[in-house]
Amino acid sequence: MEMILLALALGLAGCLAGVLAGLFGIGGGAVLVPILLAAFGFLGVDPEVSAHLAVGTSLAIIIPTAVRSYRAHRGQGAGNAELLRRWRLWVPLGVVAASTIVPFVSGDVLRIVFAVVASVIAVKMLFNREGWTIAPDLPREGAQNGVGFGIGFVSTFMGIGGGNLNNLFMTSYGQPIHQAVATSAGLGVLIAIPAALGYAIAGWGHPALPPLTLGYIHLLGAALIIPFSYLAAPFGARLAHRLEPRKLELAFGLFLLVVVARMLWSALG
Repeated sequence: MEMILLALALGLAGCLAGVLAGLFGIGGGAVLVPILLAAFGFLGVDPEVSAHLAVGTSLAIIIPTAVRSYRAHRGQGAGNAELLRRWRLWVPLGVVAASTIVPFVSGDVLRIVFAVVASVIAVKMLFNREGWTIAPDLPREGAQNGVGFGIGFVSTFMGIGGGNLNNLFMTSYGQPIHQAVATSAGLGVLIAIPAALGYAIAGWGHPALPPLTLGYIHLLGAALIIPFSYLAAPFGARLAHRLEPRKLELAFGLFLLVVVARMLWSALG
């Protein structure tokens, strides 16, 4: 009965992640990582690998969810396809660079990176002011490439599709939040594919991993969540385009604060 309840909880988490992926363009990792950490703790997974396993599994789930979300946003006429084409090399390079370091990083460091970055973005979204805009348009191509590399690098440690970071980047350069969210949905695909592969390789053969894993990817957990997140993503995308820009920013900021608070509560507990 406990396992059935856990499976149902993961299914509901998939629905929530899918809606949030479409709503904020985040791929769903921001909600999946804390939930997977809790699930692995319930299952008695070794704490030595639980954080890495949560991040790797989250990245695997993001792949189909991000594809579905981006298509829904493109159907609404949003998304910076040119920026995504420019980043198709630089973002994966950042992911690959981070993946070579992940095996040597502790789970506590992964949690700290997630909490700090998410908190900074939440403050930007909640208290956004005109003076906080760096420029009215995106920077030149060289700077964009560097940002793409950095987003791929940091997102790999956080187990997210990069939407949190890209929303911060694009809105800081005068881009509408709806345009940023739509672009972030596509960015999730560029990050999640190489990052999930990197986590699978990094955890290959680790003696502390539980059964039904592919490196740091929990296959059963991913299989339980993916169908629900995939189906729910378009609903979130449609909701995003119905919200006023400022309301969407506030909702995103509050969501990130809740996620960070939940993660810190778990760590202190």
